[in-house]
Amino acid sequence: AEFIYQNLMAQSIVIHEAFLAGVKRLLFLGSSCIYPKNAQQPITESELLSGSLEPTNEPYAIAKIAGIELIKSFRKEYGRKWISLMPTNLYGPNDNFDLDKSHVLPAMIRKMYLAKLLDESNYSTIAKNLQIESEQLQVEEKLKHYGISKTNQITTLKLWGSGTPCREFLHVDDMADACLFVMNNVNFNDLIKDKKEIRNTHINIGTGEDLTIKELAELVAELAGFEGELAWDSSKPDGTP
Repeated sequence: AEFIYQNLMAQSIVIHEAFLAGVKRLLFLGSSCIYPKNAQQPITESELLSGSLEPTNEPYAIAKIAGIELIKSFRKEYGRKWISLMPTNLYGPNDNFDLDKSHVLPAMIRKMYLAKLLDESNYSTIAKNLQIESEQLQVEEKLKHYGISKTNQITTLKLWGSGTPCREFLHVDDMADACLFVMNNVNFNDLIKDKKEIRNTHINIGTGEDLTIKELAELVAELAGFEGELAWDSSKPDGTP
């Protein structure tokens, strides 16, 4: 309840105050979760509101959809040069690497790093990374909680789901370039006049190339130097396909 309320209020207040202050240009960022769980692939802007959302992030998605609709409405009614962009999954420096709350790529990078350290029996560095006592048993118990274990000299990293969903990733610097490009090059006059709902809502930003979570895990393992086993926990959700 607090999550959807805070997201709705934060964006609504900023957007409305920007209107009252006469802000001429405003860019609002959506999230890939705005699209239906079973959207057609590759996802185009017209897929918005065409089906049911992924239940695990529905409140956040609905808040973002409301923000997109606010931007569109102020643009259409008042002619403001405001626009919404929908970035794909972002990554880059200063990402959130929290083991409980991070998104797939930073979470995978940190888990793979910890798994590599366990494979090397480097318990002191693991303990420092996790901010716990360096006692071996305590380290191993903590790692098990995150799906990292070692049996008979074989280190295994267990990841959520089946590994089959596809994701598209974009570096934050490229996203920043895209934001500037759109604000400097989109013909807002045409956008304001255009009555077609597809173009009059938002613009997708991405690379146009995706890969499966399994392929991503194998890539991160190779780059991290982790030579143990990757396992998949099918009892955990895959999220949006």
